[in-house]
Amino acid sequence: MAEDTTTDQRLLDSRGPTDWVHTDPWRVLRIQAEFVEGFGALAEVPKAVTVFGSARTKRDHPEYELGRELGAALATAGYAVITGGGPGAMEAVNRGCSEAGGLSVGLGIELPFEQGLNPWVDLGVNFRYFFVRKTMFMKYAQAFICLPGGFGTLDELFEALTLVQTKKVTKFPVVLFGTSYWGGLHGWLREQVFGGGKLSAKDFDLLHLTDDIDDAVRVVENSYDAWTKAH
Repeated sequence: MAEDTTTDQRLLDSRGPTDWVHTDPWRVLRIQAEFVEGFGALAEVPKAVTVFGSARTKRDHPEYELGRELGAALATAGYAVITGGGPGAMEAVNRGCSEAGGLSVGLGIELPFEQGLNPWVDLGVNFRYFFVRKTMFMKYAQAFICLPGGFGTLDELFEALTLVQTKKVTKFPVVLFGTSYWGGLHGWLREQVFGGGKLSAKDFDLLHLTDDIDDAVRVVENSYDAWTKAH
């Protein structure tokens, strides 16, 4: 009978006095295999942009069309797109990129409810562990764009910002797309976090807020050009 838990859940569940001694060390081999599979599958991906957004965005919602247009614009500019490979905003970006002739990448994740990769993914990899998948999102992208989304999008947003702030990642502009959606968060970060001395001006400037697709692509291109010149 199929288990009703995910691999991540079983890894992080510490219940049981001694079971972990017999199971967790062997999980390292599965984790290692996921890294090897991901590195192997994505090694030949050209310059790319990771885009996140809600899986709940409906196909008839304006945000879906924006995602589609963004995916097409990135493909036209010569970038592959990398998403979580699911429905909603992720599908929209994959679709726009694929329709424009770009490479559309989807990195799926095992969830308690079946989701599967959307039909617009050209290159897809499924992961059991979130932290392995996150490494792939960062390693193979030159920029990060957040469409409106929920906890998953926020998680990836702040992880990306932390990695850039601490210089673990050095080539990674972070774009918030949608001022009406992200403006409140952006304002809170400016007034409370930066204003309260918990961020430097340089840290706050890591975020770029926009409603314009051309502007978002320009931020990506300028950052990539600066990085290539520095290397």
